[in-house]
Amino acid sequence: MSEAPTYRKIIHIDMDAFYASVEQMDNPALRGKPVAVGGSENRGVVSAASYEARKFGVRSAISGVLAKKYCPEIIFVRPRFDRYKEISTKIHKIFHEYTDLVEPLSLDEAYLDVTQNKKGNPSASLLAQEIRLRILNEVGLTASAGISVNKFIAKIASDINKPNGQKTVNPDEILSFLEELPIRKFYGVGKVTTEKMYQLGIFTGADLKTKSEEFLEKHFGKSGSFYYKVVRGIHNSEVKSYRVTKSVAAEHTFDVNLSSEIFMLEQLERIATSLEKRLKKHNISGKTVTLKIKYSDFTQQTRSKTLLYFISDKSLILETVEELLYQEKMKDSVRLLGISLSNLNTEEKKAVVVQLKFAF
Repeated sequence: MSEAPTYRKIIHIDMDAFYASVEQMDNPALRGKPVAVGGSENRGVVSAASYEARKFGVRSAISGVLAKKYCPEIIFVRPRFDRYKEISTKIHKIFHEYTDLVEPLSLDEAYLDVTQNKKGNPSASLLAQEIRLRILNEVGLTASAGISVNKFIAKIASDINKPNGQKTVNPDEILSFLEELPIRKFYGVGKVTTEKMYQLGIFTGADLKTKSEEFLEKHFGKSGSFYYKVVRGIHNSEVKSYRVTKSVAAEHTFDVNLSSEIFMLEQLERIATSLEKRLKKHNISGKTVTLKIKYSDFTQQTRSKTLLYFISDKSLILETVEELLYQEKMKDSVRLLGISLSNLNTEEKKAVVVQLKFAF
């Protein structure tokens, strides 16, 4: 007799409108109302929107001006990242009571490999349900979950029954699930790629599956091979219980646009001070300094320089940033400046994933 195939059991937990939900939880006056975290009537970008605001088309990454246009009743709230981190830490403590294989993607979402878990429960679906209930009871927020055999499908599934729901895609359902899925729902297929796929007659997973790997690589480069595999349910990326920091950054959006490099340098010194604190707190240094500039027309530019040695001191960072600032003339007034350090001294560690066969 041939052995049955072995599958990993992956849960993707995604908090529902996390930043906005925290604000509504902490301030009852905001509950049931359209809330935008970040941005303002005049400036800035929305970091998160409540479900009440999303009904009007308010989304993260749009300008506060646009959010106000879409929803005149929108309430803007300043982000409180220390509070979000505090809540996130509580949620992750719950995750670790079930498995040590937890891979955070951000403060509000994470992958959990529960193939082997601390509860000895063979059902990933029941574990996801229990985790979501505990988050609700112990933290006060709702979460959604996707459950399947790999990270790609679990990530997509967590969005199916949002908010406060979950979706399990069992091994024998994977191919039909992916074939019926609109191409814009595929994780990793953004707005530009979606439009390109539409032009090629690819509207669903079934359409994508008809294309050869050579065809997809011709039109999408290296990503073509990724699309060819994932639509067939092939995605072997492991849940890693660590996150290698690739860059550390600090930035600031100004209330009034800056038009003088002298004023910009003053602000960059403050930003470099903030960046230095983050670097030294985590004992990180890097070789590549990048200056981020966002102009008043919202166009963005980056300028980078890679040094021969690792740095973390504000003075060395600022020295390089000043050189980048004067590298070429500003094309317009500036609304945002940022500094990031990459090519870091962090090292990648190995993670072990055990694959066993269990019933979903």
